[in-house]
Amino acid sequence: MNSGKERLINGIIKENPTFVLMLGMCPTLAVTTSAINGLGMGLTTTVVLALSNVFISLLRNIIPDKVRIPAFIVIIASFVTMLELLLEGFLPSLYAALGIYIPLIVVNCIILGRAEAYASKNPVFSSFFDGLGMGLGFSIALTCIGAVRELLGAGDLFGFHIMPTADHPWMFGGKEIAFFTPASIFVLAPGAFFVLACLTAIQNKVKLEGEKKGKDMSKIGSGCSEDCMNCGEEGCGKRRFYDTEAGEGPVGKKEEQKTEQKNIEKQKIAEQQKKAEEKEKVKEREEENNE
Repeated sequence: MNSGKERLINGIIKENPTFVLMLGMCPTLAVTTSAINGLGMGLTTTVVLALSNVFISLLRNIIPDKVRIPAFIVIIASFVTMLELLLEGFLPSLYAALGIYIPLIVVNCIILGRAEAYASKNPVFSSFFDGLGMGLGFSIALTCIGAVRELLGAGDLFGFHIMPTADHPWMFGGKEIAFFTPASIFVLAPGAFFVLACLTAIQNKVKLEGEKKGKDMSKIGSGCSEDCMNCGEEGCGKRRFYDTEAGEGPVGKKEEQKTEQKNIEKQKIAEQQKKAEEKEKVKEREEENNE
């Protein structure tokens, strides 16, 4: 369950942060105007995920439970600051393209969610591969969305001219061929929603067709239903976080405390009822003796 291979497959396919869990939508929609931007954002997030998971796992028995979230944020913010300075110094073009979304990695729900749901409860080895798998899944998703948007919106791919446009036509037999007209909407904000919806729909279509043919498509998710109590996905990090029956995570602890309090209240009520019944019996005996 916690092997490195299983954690990698889990993050890339089974619990892909973008196409399955639908997490980190802000950078997914804003940064993916090109494939290189999506890849850069994804790899940056991957490094932060892997390193923060390792350090949080190392400190999981030291960090007090009451201040675990602020502690996680401090650790994540430290790595984000280091990467931001490195990008500014060595990759200024990528740094300028990503802009404000680099420091916003600190509060990315994917990173904080894996820290809380997995790294704080598991050893260093599996936590590292969990962060690496989630980061690679995020990188692949962002690169795919960015590639589709760049190809349809500008006719380019990773900065290279692919489609024959009026500005960069193909030459065939001494003639210029330019049959492709870029749809600029794909490099604008609405294009991000269109591409994300289409890629998710294709994934769901593949899953449904496979199920009709009797194939096991359980490894391909189709979006988190948030119904963790009835979910059959035992390896899901969010299920670990919300699993009240197993008593895991903060929600499980709260449920256990509530159950204990209810039991104590029931015992108090039962004791009070017994005392009241005893008092009534004593009064009845006194009245009989007086008669």
